[in-house]
Amino acid sequence: MPRKGMRSICFNPRTTSVISLPRHSRASPARITHLPSFSESTTMEQIIEFATAMITKWDPDSSTFARVTSLFYEDKGEAMQFLKCVNDLQKAMQLLVSENSASEKLIQAQNLMQIAMKRLQKEFYQILSMNRAHLDPESVSTRSSRSARSSISDFEDDGSPEDDDVRVAGDSISEVEEVSSIAMSDLKSIADCMISAGYAKECIRIYKIIRKSIIDEGIYRLGVERFSNSQINKMAWETLEVKIKNWLDAVKIAMRTLFNGERILCDHVFASSDSIKESCFSDISKEGALILFSFPELVAKTKKSPPEKMFRVLGMYTAIAENWPEIESIFSHESNSTVRLQALNSLVKLSETVRAMVSDFESSIQKDSSKFHVPGGGIHPLTDQAMKYLSLLADYSNVLTDILADLPPPAKSSLPESYFDSPDSTDAPAPAITLHVAWLILVLLCKLDSKAKLYKDVSLSYLFLANNLQHVVSKVRTSNLQYLLGDEWINQNEAKVRQFAANYERVAWEQVFKSLPENPTAAITPGQAKDYFRNFQSSFEQVYNQQSSCIVPDPKLRDEIKVSIGRKLVTKYRELYDKHRLTLGGERNARMVVRFSTEDVGNYLSDLFFGTIEGSGSTGSSSTSSSLHRRHSRLKA
Repeated sequence: MPRKGMRSICFNPRTTSVISLPRHSRASPARITHLPSFSESTTMEQIIEFATAMITKWDPDSSTFARVTSLFYEDKGEAMQFLKCVNDLQKAMQLLVSENSASEKLIQAQNLMQIAMKRLQKEFYQILSMNRAHLDPESVSTRSSRSARSSISDFEDDGSPEDDDVRVAGDSISEVEEVSSIAMSDLKSIADCMISAGYAKECIRIYKIIRKSIIDEGIYRLGVERFSNSQINKMAWETLEVKIKNWLDAVKIAMRTLFNGERILCDHVFASSDSIKESCFSDISKEGALILFSFPELVAKTKKSPPEKMFRVLGMYTAIAENWPEIESIFSHESNSTVRLQALNSLVKLSETVRAMVSDFESSIQKDSSKFHVPGGGIHPLTDQAMKYLSLLADYSNVLTDILADLPPPAKSSLPESYFDSPDSTDAPAPAITLHVAWLILVLLCKLDSKAKLYKDVSLSYLFLANNLQHVVSKVRTSNLQYLLGDEWINQNEAKVRQFAANYERVAWEQVFKSLPENPTAAITPGQAKDYFRNFQSSFEQVYNQQSSCIVPDPKLRDEIKVSIGRKLVTKYRELYDKHRLTLGGERNARMVVRFSTEDVGNYLSDLFFGTIEGSGSTGSSSTSSSLHRRHSRLKA
């Protein structure tokens, strides 16, 4: 190293003579504009002389200027000359070693190399630190994709004010991306030079310290924390659920920007050495990635099992599965095998938890022993809860197909043919998810059959079955379950709903139907007509009072039942009413005998199936209940 008090030198580009520069001048030293090429015609002395001038000029210990000024920010051209000078010095040193390993020139060159490496370490650190915002993983990961889109926007500019705003924002983004690109290029140039000179360790140390702090900070800002099994088990479900939702957002950002951006930057800066770039990326990203991908496994192992846990677990499984190609690509090297293994372990534990919860769900249906019967034959809470659960499960059919593939499927012989919608391909096996969903619905329907037997009124049993099966079919039709079970399943079960409704109608209203003559327009005596009217009114009153508490929540099914009853009842009663009312001995006698007009009967029927009017929990509107109560009071009168 030059002794204190020596004067630094540089080549004059015109005279090739040496110019002396004050060692401690505060003004910017003269720019060295000529760099001799390393060739046979270039003497060793020239190389070392030029290196002495260039390197000592930027020695941080030689002057205030060199200490406070960044070579790469001050003069990019000279920075490139500095790197070339160092590379040529390295080649010269290799020749000197081969000639005389103890020569003074070699010692001088080694001293210069140490000064140069100290300078480059400083520059490397400054670029990484000062461009922390421009080299954040998101900026790096989106730079190439945004630049690819920039050319498209040139053809979409119509000169509107909105386009001006977009253009200004785009210019700002482009400026950031340009700074990012320049910084990455400078880092690569310095890394190549330092690695080539044998100072890879120093370069890597600086890179790892700064970049790991960025990754760790990114993981922290995403809200991802390190937890133990005991911490997760002690956590209230509401708190854990918030952390799961946060993790679902974090894993998308972490894979798309955080780790992907660091992978891009690492590959670019250390492109000259695969081993170095993999070592750097592993040391920088492994800890954060392990924290990220260990959380789902901890959640899967927790003993908490609220119903919503299934869908949080499926959400985490989906997030890892969807990002699996990126996980394998970004963490592909053997040094990152623990990250891939952790992500895989989480997938396995999550899938095991899902399979266990599916089995528990089936058991909960089969073991339901409540004797509660729904007033009015309405929808049982078990039906509503089970179908909500299955409808949500169907939203995850893609991942469930993989998860349930390892769960023994129900025997196909135990499922009705209506559960398989493949008439043209009977040999094609049904997907595992279809078999399991079909089986779970069948288990539910069997349980509903036993619930229907709790009704003493047979007609209510049929109405209960119609309502609950209609609810099942409706949930299937309006969710992704329809794609699993198929149209044939829906059509066949809708036919069963109609059959249950017809059975209800037959059992509940048969007495009223029989009170009317087969042929109301046939000739009958006034006494016979009087008996028909009285029998009809008595039976209609009785059945109406019994059925006034019934409910049919589905509007379409409710209308279908009313129309069917009305078609059989009102039509015949209208013919009887029009043909024989006045044969009862005039208008006065007719009013005394016939209390219901045709319109009255139709109105009474129209108010049915909205729920109870006398104390078993109406589900209709208050106005409907009030109207029904008034008409019911008239019937009692």
